[in-house]
Amino acid sequence: MTSDTAISCRNVWKIFGPNARRVRDTLDPGLSRAEVRDRTGHVVAVKDVSFNVARGETFVVMGLSGSGKSTLVRCISRLIEPTDGTILIDDRDLTSMDARQLIEVRRHKMAMVFQHFGLFPHRRIVDNVSYGLEVRGARKEARVDKAMETLELVGLAGWENHYPRELSGGMQQRVGLARALAVDPEILLFDEPFSALDPLIRRDMQDELLQIQSVVHKTMIFITHDFLEAIKMGDRIAIMKDGEFSQVGTPEELVARPANDYVRDFTDDVPRYKVLTAGAVMHEPACRLDAGTSASRARVRLKACDASTAFVVDGDGVFLGAVHAADLDAPGMDSRTVTDLARKDATTASTSDTLESLIAATAHDDGSLAVVDERGRLAGAIDRTTIMLALATGR
Repeated sequence: MTSDTAISCRNVWKIFGPNARRVRDTLDPGLSRAEVRDRTGHVVAVKDVSFNVARGETFVVMGLSGSGKSTLVRCISRLIEPTDGTILIDDRDLTSMDARQLIEVRRHKMAMVFQHFGLFPHRRIVDNVSYGLEVRGARKEARVDKAMETLELVGLAGWENHYPRELSGGMQQRVGLARALAVDPEILLFDEPFSALDPLIRRDMQDELLQIQSVVHKTMIFITHDFLEAIKMGDRIAIMKDGEFSQVGTPEELVARPANDYVRDFTDDVPRYKVLTAGAVMHEPACRLDAGTSASRARVRLKACDASTAFVVDGDGVFLGAVHAADLDAPGMDSRTVTDLARKDATTASTSDTLESLIAATAHDDGSLAVVDERGRLAGAIDRTTIMLALATGR
């Protein structure tokens, strides 16, 4: 496991039943979950799952009820003991830890947020949030200060002296999130944390968590049965079925290139404009000119390309601006270069921009936008027609 990897699961299995270890040792890996159940009376909840999660990444495990996703996240924290496999947290093997070592990891390394809030009804909100610090033995003043800081982070400043019964469901879930954040864990595990909330509150909580993550940059594993929630929350998504991963990829990869019919069924109703990016659908620019090209030479190139606009790049491919045929035709231009004439304020798109963010910029313009990478280099071009075709075909 590299230093950039926070969590590594290798060949993790969880089989429920009285002789799980024996069944695992003798199991034909080609058998389906139903066949294993019929032959042995055991249930394969997680089947030979391997994946890595990078530091600061939000890794979403998405699947329908019974797919094994909640069992998997409980295996990662060892709330459920895996039948087989290795789970590494910063190169430390959780599966070989004794009870004392495991408690230490749970107190200092990771925290979990469940669907059901699990708040103490007889404790004030500030005391609920500071509970993990209390267990650690932190001084009261220090843990109250941290709880107040965390309550402000989740938007609950001023509610510290109230009791859970006085808060709405969404607010209670914020308390659960604040309790997890208060111990400042490196890893956060979420097991369908928002599924019990009303749709509008759920959306607010998703936005809240995304905002918080932009500040705290935690490593997160997020469990959900909702694909729209998965693509909103996840840097990468694993789609799980019958205890196995059907496909792992970015939201864009899953929507644009589903690995099988099962994954394709999930992506059919996804608003593609929210997922597909300029980098996925861009095309080659009609005309690319090197810095220093003369205006007279540029006119010849534009005519050969049958284009009215060219994109100008330097020796490293960095986009310098756009030059139009009309600019080159003005009197006295022959002595000038495209570097002088390039419009530096030309609108550009980033390879990571979603099509949704580009619709307005291309709606009333028949021309192309330059698409640049994170280093400002020209990567391609995108126009209204390209976007419309991508939305229509899912290309």
